[in-house]
Amino acid sequence: MYNAEKRGKRQVLIRPASKVVVKFLRLMQAHGYIGDFEYVDDHRSGKIVIELNGRLNKCGVISPRYDLGHSEIEAWVARLLPSRQFGHIILTTSQGIMDHEEARKKRVGGKVLGFFY
Repeated sequence: MYNAEKRGKRQVLIRPASKVVVKFLRLMQAHGYIGDFEYVDDHRSGKIVIELNGRLNKCGVISPRYDLGHSEIEAWVARLLPSRQFGHIILTTSQGIMDHEEARKKRVGGKVLGFFY
């Protein structure tokens, strides 16, 4: 997705699709970094077609999924994001998949999935 955005493409195809990827994309869409996306069922693992809008500078996943307490969120923000004003780190918590700001408000920790800005 990042490579297609750099090349100026309007659409990108991602496979394989999963529930975690769909929730990650919903958060990106809610923050306005991507346009609409559509799940294409091919009777295998599925595909996702994403409309790009040119706002995405960088996105990535963090592997392995490191454990993260709510007190450590600020250190990860400084490590992964270029500025405190923009960008989001996505966490999977016991209360669902959310960005770091919502996790900080709810005072929950979890595992780091990825980031985008």
